[in-house]
Amino acid sequence: MTAPLYITMHEADNVAIVANDGGLPAGTVFPDGLTLIDKVPQAHKVALVDIPEGGAVRRYNVTIGYALKALPRGSWVHERLLQMPQARELEGLPIATVKPPPQPPLTGYTFEGFRNPDGSVGTRNILAITQTVQCVAGVTDFAVQRIKAELLPKYPNVDDVVALEHSYGCGVAIDAPDAIVPIRTLRNISLNPNFGGEVMVVSLGCEKLQPERLLPPGSIPLIDERNVADVGDTAEATLDVVCLQDEAHVGFMSMIDSVMRQAEEHLERLNARRRETVPASELVVGVQCGGSDAFSGVTANPAVGFCTDLLVRAGATVMFSEVTEVRDGIDQLTSRASTPEVAQAMIREMAWYDAYLDKGRVDRSANTTPGNKKGGLSNIVEKAMGSIVKSGSSPISGVIAPGEKLRQKGLIYAATPASDFICGTLQLAAGMNLHVFTTGRGTPYGLAQVPVIKVATRDDLARRWHDLMDINAGTIATGEKTIADVGWEMFHLMLDVASGRRKTWAEQWKLHNALVLFNPAPVT
Repeated sequence: MTAPLYITMHEADNVAIVANDGGLPAGTVFPDGLTLIDKVPQAHKVALVDIPEGGAVRRYNVTIGYALKALPRGSWVHERLLQMPQARELEGLPIATVKPPPQPPLTGYTFEGFRNPDGSVGTRNILAITQTVQCVAGVTDFAVQRIKAELLPKYPNVDDVVALEHSYGCGVAIDAPDAIVPIRTLRNISLNPNFGGEVMVVSLGCEKLQPERLLPPGSIPLIDERNVADVGDTAEATLDVVCLQDEAHVGFMSMIDSVMRQAEEHLERLNARRRETVPASELVVGVQCGGSDAFSGVTANPAVGFCTDLLVRAGATVMFSEVTEVRDGIDQLTSRASTPEVAQAMIREMAWYDAYLDKGRVDRSANTTPGNKKGGLSNIVEKAMGSIVKSGSSPISGVIAPGEKLRQKGLIYAATPASDFICGTLQLAAGMNLHVFTTGRGTPYGLAQVPVIKVATRDDLARRWHDLMDINAGTIATGEKTIADVGWEMFHLMLDVASGRRKTWAEQWKLHNALVLFNPAPVT
């Protein structure tokens, strides 16, 4: 891209972002005659008109701030020059007022997945080893490395073995009301579709989060008669637990041998599974953004939004999340709710999170990072407008609280913190089997439990991180492709990745972040 180029999001906007790699120097003249009076970095805003002191600065046809001083036409508009608007109140919101015209069903699309006993479908066939407490993490990791080296080669139909390591389980107020959030999160992650219904637990023995509390009777799906205590009408799956404090363990290697012995039983059953053709409606996709820049809401996130609409038309489930990154667009969400009850559920989750932040004497403005600002995002209002477009235009059909499991299809708002690691962890608990993650600044984020498709917002990032980004949405900014082009590219890549025909870069490099449980309850 050599000619000077800026991008506006709405005809009513009075700022635009500079699209050129490396930004543009003062004195640059655009084809319409706009002349820069400041050097403006790539993705940062330039004033299209004279904006008076106190005047509204508009992007996405939304006031993202008020000018702290007069901003002449052609000047650089950044976060230090803006006063952020107050958050929208949660009263008087439009409730289920937007009724998008019905889109025709998208039929005939399939992928090769692993059908589970409970009817869900996995995109991978993984043995997951649940941990009740952080204390056992070192032992479990040692055992997993040996399982991968010595056992996994014998079971070629099993994709991987992962330890569900976390920092919870003891030293916490486990009976506090909000302790249900991390407990149900870990429980539901253990039952993720990519784990084939095989549940194996490593426990220390003395921890507060006892195995039976984590996975109470009736929470584990039946696999076959080999893991039931009673094959009659009241049959229940037995909980397979290796307890390190059991007197039977004499020495460290005794513990490792026990874990490996139990793991092999699960590996044998997982290895007997085969992929089968299933409709695209069996996809459960979590969408998220991290390391965002001002291009996120121009290229990658709109392409994800287009793909979200395709998935919903195909009967699939898509979760969008990140409370603080949609809070300033709450009116857009409640108006798109399929029913008043769904709108009220969104308001309930926003109010809960407002109160949670208030306890820490902060608000949603604490979200925006130095990297976001370096990438041209002045504040959380502007960031939210670019984040919310990942949800596309379909009606929002459901809402789930942190750690809850999905019970329906369609477009779902999964209330989570915006933290990449916590959001991904909670979407895993909800039951996602495929993850899409957009980034403008760049992050090597990945998950061991599900494939993560990474989408770059701009050409320069895609060029430099060519072996970390799976899709380059920067082609939208340059005009090489449309939002629809990239959205369809993403849709087809999802089917290939879900089928195991392609691996994402994160999978190839085995990059993954630790699970981080959201624990709003006290730590003792």
